[in-house]
Amino acid sequence: MIEPKDFYQSLNENGIEFFTGVPDSLLKYICAYISDNTGSDNHIIAANEGNAIAIAMGYHMSTQKIPMVYMQNSGLGNAINPLLSLADKEVYSIPMLILVGWRGKPGISDEPQHIKQGRIHKKLISAMELPDFQLNKGSNFKKVISEARKTAEIKSCPVMISVEKACFNNYKIKKIVHTEFELSREEAIKEIAKMIDNKDIIVATTGKTSRELFEFRKSINSGHQRDFLTVGGMGHANQIALGVALSKKDRIVYCLDGDGALLMHAGSMGIIGDRSPKNFKHIVLNNGSHDSVGGQPTISFNIDYKKIVKGFKYNKVLKAKSKEELRKKFNELKLSNGPSLLEVLVNKGSRNDLGRPTISPKNNKKDFIKNLT
Repeated sequence: MIEPKDFYQSLNENGIEFFTGVPDSLLKYICAYISDNTGSDNHIIAANEGNAIAIAMGYHMSTQKIPMVYMQNSGLGNAINPLLSLADKEVYSIPMLILVGWRGKPGISDEPQHIKQGRIHKKLISAMELPDFQLNKGSNFKKVISEARKTAEIKSCPVMISVEKACFNNYKIKKIVHTEFELSREEAIKEIAKMIDNKDIIVATTGKTSRELFEFRKSINSGHQRDFLTVGGMGHANQIALGVALSKKDRIVYCLDGDGALLMHAGSMGIIGDRSPKNFKHIVLNNGSHDSVGGQPTISFNIDYKKIVKGFKYNKVLKAKSKEELRKKFNELKLSNGPSLLEVLVNKGSRNDLGRPTISPKNNKKDFIKNLT
């Protein structure tokens, strides 16, 4: 396996000193090393993968140096437009290296949302006509980095490096997000699920939020059909919830969102505010981190959600950081005319034995639809 330190040193030796992207579970150890060993001017955790491509473009044009972007292959969807309409060699012709975690690689067991993406991973890169190098635990990584960098420079275009599972050795991040709140995310989810009415609907964001909600329903053997678990598509749960809320005006729709997911497509709040569904209740579980993919920080603790959300025409904005506050503020949220938002400050991290939904996405959809009719 590859030591993150050695990989990082090799990047620096090849003149790659600037990094931006969205954290990925397959890349979490190298992302952690980058976070700990790169100054803030040279490392930006972007809101989404497309933004990262744009940031890298700005860096290259102002320095003439080659940057590195990192992402999970699911994030290619966000990156395709700026890759093809901006950075492509037939447009602005911007050289950069793109380190991509290859989730769902054929022959490797993975979650449902990664299977199709993993199967077409190589075809997608080929369709974009981008050079692609492969990296696994046995690769000569110095050669891969050197050749990828030369290709980016000579062809003046983005170059992919597809990273397989278990490529990097363990590295524990030192620049961790410190949280000292009363509630964990899972405890907050349990409290919320207990307080909603039987007729109410939950749309939960991807990652551990959906997993913890599923585990709670499983523990009480009730309520699965009221929840839509957005197992993929980070940042889109609140728009799914909006679509439901606009069509089912007699039902209260709660979106359980994450801070990283909300920031990824923050403009969605403007659409919610503009359509102004009274039955839309937005709950942001804010732990200031990308908790599901390694715990790297978001900028969420530095954001005044009240000012932002009010600007997006939400009717009410609330905040809680204890169980008592959560119960009180949730009652206010429930009684308010939406769209309304409740920010809940929670600790990062999860229990080691946290399971995954045992119901398939298709069956989750069927149960959810049945509950809506």
